[in-house]
Amino acid sequence: MSGGFPVDLILFAMVAAFLVLRLRSVLGRRQGFERPPQERPVPGQGMPGPAESDAPQMPPPPVAGAPRLAIPDARSPVGQALQRIRQADAGFDPAAFLAGAEGAFRMIVAAFAKGDRETLRNLLSADTYAGFEQALVTRETAGERQRTEIRAVHDMAIEGADLRGSVADITVRIISDQVNVTTGPNGDIVSGAEAVTELTDIWTFQRDLSSADPTWKLVGTHAA
Repeated sequence: MSGGFPVDLILFAMVAAFLVLRLRSVLGRRQGFERPPQERPVPGQGMPGPAESDAPQMPPPPVAGAPRLAIPDARSPVGQALQRIRQADAGFDPAAFLAGAEGAFRMIVAAFAKGDRETLRNLLSADTYAGFEQALVTRETAGERQRTEIRAVHDMAIEGADLRGSVADITVRIISDQVNVTTGPNGDIVSGAEAVTELTDIWTFQRDLSSADPTWKLVGTHAA
């Protein structure tokens, strides 16, 4: 049309406005399957609801593969000795001690098998290290090699405790599954076997609670 406003542009503008309004009506609201963002709850740390606030809290299930921890009753002689250790060292906790003892057990067994003297010096008392060193020298002189694999640690139990002045001793029974093989210079098996064997060890750890060094050092070992 000459000199008039083009009708087709008016129609296009109306269609465009309709589409914009339609899109806003769809995109501007949540659909039924959408959920607002939420923090993912940490297992075992959810906040109790109104009906749960007074319910007894159950202990979390044991972690798969973790050893069973046995701590003496506080009324027993060993339990009372642990209490005296805790009075002398406010940071002492029997369960945390057992967890550390398991780590030390794994490190010491592996270090002895590899002949890692530096690790042994850091985790053993001087007298205990001397015995380990003698065993290492004997093995190396014979040209033998040892391979040790700890497949599992089943039990960590405190069986004894004592406090003499500021020096604390704690004895732990450790039950583990291991593979121990010693081979000679020609590769033949001298002792041990490839089979998994359950072993029970009694280890005693010692620490001077007045020392700034937090390390509990191994001072005695024997097989049960």
